[in-house]
Amino acid sequence: MRLLASLYEDADLPDAVVTPSGSLSRHALLEEASRVADRIEGAPIIAVEATPDLPTVVAVTGALLAGVPIVPIPPDAGDLEREHILRDSGAAGLLSGGHLAELPVARKPLNAALVLYTSGTTGAPKGVVISPGAIAADLDALAAAWQWTAGDTLVHGLPLYHVHGLVLGVLGPLRLGCRLIHTGRPTPQAYATNPGSMYFGVPTVWSRIAGDPAAARALAPARLLVSGSAPLPVPVFDDLAALTGRAPVERYGMTETLITVSARADGERRAGHVGRPLPGVTTRLVDESGAPLPSDGETIGHLQVRGPTLLDGYLSPGGVRPPELTGGWFPTGDVATVGPDGWHRIVGRASTDLIKTGGYRVGAGEVEDTLLLHPAVREAAVVGMPHPDLGEQITAFVVAGPVAPADLIDFVAGRLAVHKRPRAVHLVDSLPRNAMGKVQKSLLLAD
Repeated sequence: MRLLASLYEDADLPDAVVTPSGSLSRHALLEEASRVADRIEGAPIIAVEATPDLPTVVAVTGALLAGVPIVPIPPDAGDLEREHILRDSGAAGLLSGGHLAELPVARKPLNAALVLYTSGTTGAPKGVVISPGAIAADLDALAAAWQWTAGDTLVHGLPLYHVHGLVLGVLGPLRLGCRLIHTGRPTPQAYATNPGSMYFGVPTVWSRIAGDPAAARALAPARLLVSGSAPLPVPVFDDLAALTGRAPVERYGMTETLITVSARADGERRAGHVGRPLPGVTTRLVDESGAPLPSDGETIGHLQVRGPTLLDGYLSPGGVRPPELTGGWFPTGDVATVGPDGWHRIVGRASTDLIKTGGYRVGAGEVEDTLLLHPAVREAAVVGMPHPDLGEQITAFVVAGPVAPADLIDFVAGRLAVHKRPRAVHLVDSLPRNAMGKVQKSLLLAD
């Protein structure tokens, strides 16, 4: 079955894709994308300047029609990042604003749909190779979980070079046939003034919407408010539920696995939890030695996943390097708890969010959520700093109004086990974030 199945339907959909610069019907999009496909047919791989606008949708669609893998380039990428992605991917051309610039290339053709580059937190960004089959399996599983149909209108303003904004936010509507409205930027006003049945956002977006009650109430007619790419703080979850009358749907995934766990449209939504595995996906928790851990809702372990949505591998000079799997299990690098009913709570990255202090294992997210309950606190990030006695010291970086660090330490100690309290609190003007709104804790650890 074609990945972009809806483009071939007989019935046209006027304004199938709407952006700040214009709109296209389903048939007009197919015509424009087909012209792009004719220009790049036979190329081993093509880079796309992924501006949040109509030319990117056309370029991506055209490449997929031609069977040419796509490498999205962030429009705000610095010179070094841009040069690395173009050189490492071996892109034969760069599509930008409807124009094609040819590039020298030595790359052999790939059997892939996308090559998405990771954030490069542990070195130079790596190209993750994703097949059309993985994307189709993921979108079909999400369609079942979210009851996502051609009758929906999806609204979002997310970047078009990540899984959330590109795979779910563009390829999802093109596969399932629903209308897409991209707002250019994910502002509360833009979301409030564009009626839809589904809205996608990251926690930073939802936090700003929750802070604008009028904008939040305008989303009340929608059936799904979906949050992902980072944990949604519990206070934001609660505020959205109160203002819109609908608790948000959280989901979990990563570039290498696409989306693997989610709450359901017709089921429960739990603050601080991301739901159960999607159809066809299985998960497990293991300890540092790889031994399975119990799903008791308390034990924190390393999360592994397997299923049809996994990457093919990582781009390398010789082709595609397969991922390192253990019996088909992919190590996500995240730590989590899983309840007896299958509900997952993501603690965070094993490298930064699992804090080993004084013989205890503490999840940074639990401490962050508790800090956010304090009326003076607007943002919080918790990390483990090296400590000669404890191993790691729970340390909080907080954006807040007038409040003493000692008062915040006591506030947490009064609500969680005393060993989970921060030993140090730093008041800061802002937290470092990437384009998807994730706090860059590696920068906090380097301070």
